[in-house]
Amino acid sequence: MLKKILSNKPINFYNYVFLFSFLNLILYHLPFYKFIFSHINNHSFNGILLIASVSITSIILNALFFYIILYLFHKFGKILLAILFIINAIAFYFINTYGIIIDESMIGNVFNTKYEEASSFWSFGLLLYILFLGILPGLLLFKMQFSRIKIKKFLKDVIIGLVFILVIIFINSSNWLWIDKNSKTLGGLVMPWSYIVNINRYFIHKSQENKEQIQLPDAQIKDHQKSVVVLVIGESARRNNFSLYGYPKNTNPLLSKISNLHHYDAEACATYTTAGVKCILEHKPTGKLYEILPNYLYRNGVDVVWRTTNWGEPTVKIKKYLKRQDLQKICDGEDCKYDGILLAGLKKQILNSNKDKILIVLHTSTSHGPSYYKKYPKRFEKFSPVCKSVELAQCSREELINAYDNTIVYTDYILASLIKQLKELKGYHAAMIFVSDHGESLGENKLYMHGIPKSIAPEEQYEIPFIAWASDDSKSFRNIHKTINQHYVFHSILDFLGIDSPIFNKKLSIFKN
Repeated sequence: MLKKILSNKPINFYNYVFLFSFLNLILYHLPFYKFIFSHINNHSFNGILLIASVSITSIILNALFFYIILYLFHKFGKILLAILFIINAIAFYFINTYGIIIDESMIGNVFNTKYEEASSFWSFGLLLYILFLGILPGLLLFKMQFSRIKIKKFLKDVIIGLVFILVIIFINSSNWLWIDKNSKTLGGLVMPWSYIVNINRYFIHKSQENKEQIQLPDAQIKDHQKSVVVLVIGESARRNNFSLYGYPKNTNPLLSKISNLHHYDAEACATYTTAGVKCILEHKPTGKLYEILPNYLYRNGVDVVWRTTNWGEPTVKIKKYLKRQDLQKICDGEDCKYDGILLAGLKKQILNSNKDKILIVLHTSTSHGPSYYKKYPKRFEKFSPVCKSVELAQCSREELINAYDNTIVYTDYILASLIKQLKELKGYHAAMIFVSDHGESLGENKLYMHGIPKSIAPEEQYEIPFIAWASDDSKSFRNIHKTINQHYVFHSILDFLGIDSPIFNKKLSIFKN
């Protein structure tokens, strides 16, 4: 075969597709097999049968897929397969480096990631993966030629291949329960099906979503007391690293000194931004696109302002939507390069409002990896040394935790500065609520960042902080001795602002009557 490759002579079609199917298996499936070997008894008959069957099925299934693509499209089919090898290499890099699973939610993260965030993942290691595991197999794919076959032979082979796969599935009936139990993880590690299937699932579900948000019942403002709530949506802030929650390192030196500050144990609805933010802004979990909090309050006469250095929220339909570039015009100083920009001119904007009720939403990006050390000004590098590599596994445990903890110290500063501004408002009842969209893995069980399906995600990715402050002359807090969820935000804000609504649920408010 080597002589045929070098001579550029066509080889048998079967040899061609099985060769590249075998390459696909050995190049990109190490995490897949690591998972299987760590979750089965590989010395038992069922374990050996499962491993052998998975390997054979993978080779046959991919060979069948390559067979169909190359037969129908020939040269274009080669281009398509070469692209798949490159995508496989990229996916393999992120699975190996960050311990992610390529499921539908992760595909959603990819399509909702902007260049600014995506560019932070570029590294020499990623380029090596693309070159040696993506481009080189693709070049080999083009270098080798294969002989053509007739249509009858093609159809016969496809049918035989499908029957063979069904037979193997039937033989593994004793392993069906195990496969079903671990299907999300297995499906998220097999190439190229993990992203092919989940890209299709993602766009099917996107097309099925309501194009217009379903309106909630009309609400009424109960009084004319000037009230303002600032909702701060944190990014990738995990509860375990806040000293307010008992973390031994002092990551909350400022908040810990503020009176009338309450913190609750909370759990995120999901482990990725789009779902987490949606959960924070909706009144209850429905799976449908109901009117979110800022849109609802704006439609019912509340002055709503959204300031963001992030993305991934549902459609926000208000007039005062300010991005980083808008805030740059009114910001001066070092903090303008970081999330401190969200506080620029905030007090003035509140005082200039002609409404009695005001909601401000600050959507931060402070603790988003992998470049944690770039998310705060140098003066907040309280803990060192810090990790300065996007390949987080290359850093020591201490360096990684230090870099992340410094983002929490900066978050502490932003929240304390915000509360200081709110205290200066005369004649206003004021409140601040900080809640993160999801948590973050920092190397526990060799997992990094976030996005693992919540059903199998470690607690670090969904246990979040829920911190609230209220001015002395306004409402007091309830003592809630259970883990709350992100839907408490919606009802707590309605409660504080004095909004009378048919959908208000007092049980989901953190404030007392």
